[in-house]
Amino acid sequence: MLQWKDIDTVLLDMDGTLLDLHFDNHFWLEFVPQRFAELQGISKEAALEALKPKFAEQAGHLNWYCLDYWQKELDLDLVEMKKEICHLIDMREDVPAFLTALKKAGKRIILVTNAHPDSLTLKIEHTELDKYIDELVSTHTFGVSKESKLLWQQLEEELKFDCHRSLFIDDSIPILTTAREFGIRHLVAVANPDSKQETREITQFDSITSYNAYTNELNQLYL
Repeated sequence: MLQWKDIDTVLLDMDGTLLDLHFDNHFWLEFVPQRFAELQGISKEAALEALKPKFAEQAGHLNWYCLDYWQKELDLDLVEMKKEICHLIDMREDVPAFLTALKKAGKRIILVTNAHPDSLTLKIEHTELDKYIDELVSTHTFGVSKESKLLWQQLEEELKFDCHRSLFIDDSIPILTTAREFGIRHLVAVANPDSKQETREITQFDSITSYNAYTNELNQLYL
């Protein structure tokens, strides 16, 4: 049980935390390699092998999440490609009730995502996630990703939240580790970001597979 009375601000990741990560995994591991293979006139397997080192080189950096960077690197219209499979964008089924409970409890709700602004816009249009959120933040605005303490310093200065009275939920262990090192007090990991994959065992942080317990706690405390 979280100490909700000690939490004023709730910082939330988007992909894998509020939205099913299946869309992104399918896009980058299946759809992009297929289109890259067609463009290069090679097999999908060969395309994957060619892409792996490119992806690995940018992992953990803002370029990894930057559609502009990858469109130039791969010569693919990634924004239009995302629109082609936007039917796969899906909010986790327990999220609306959780966000509604947070809002009724008077918590400040801030979405902090590494997603490119074009990707964020597409997902907001498809899910209407913004109606539950007080502030939407793409780290591209700050020029650095959540894996860096520099981002957290800028967020604290810009958004004026108290680290000691903030909860941050994300599916990325490296990002949660950076947030902990910066001083965010309440941290939770999502153990099942992709509905098509097995639940992960997480030992570094408290973890959840559903928001239902949090929703019930909030409703009991604030209604």
